[in-house]
Amino acid sequence: QLVESGGGSVQAGGSLRLSCAASGFMYSSYCMGWLRQAPGKEREGVAAIYPGGGATLYADSVKGRFTISQDKSKSMVYLQMNSLKPEDTGKYYCAADPNCRSLQSAQYWGQGTQVTVS
Repeated sequence: QLVESGGGSVQAGGSLRLSCAASGFMYSSYCMGWLRQAPGKEREGVAAIYPGGGATLYADSVKGRFTISQDKSKSMVYLQMNSLKPEDTGKYYCAADPNCRSLQSAQYWGQGTQVTVS
């Protein structure tokens, strides 16, 4: 189970921090990621963090602005979003899969949290 929190409305240039609490699976063996979907658009990957060493991946559109991190002791993953732009608006989903390349069809999904940037 994945439960997101931390979405909301913010003005352009502002910041938000999303959190995702994981339970019910072996967190340390899973790639954790954030994906988003804007109205009328396809879902896209935003960031991912590998199990083990914690290497990270980012979409080009968020590099330098977003940071994914995790607290393995709490089975939590975070997405710090800075310098937000209106085009970052969308519903953000936490996802978990053993393979970072398969997050679009991840084994576990959260319910999503809305981020609106105006």
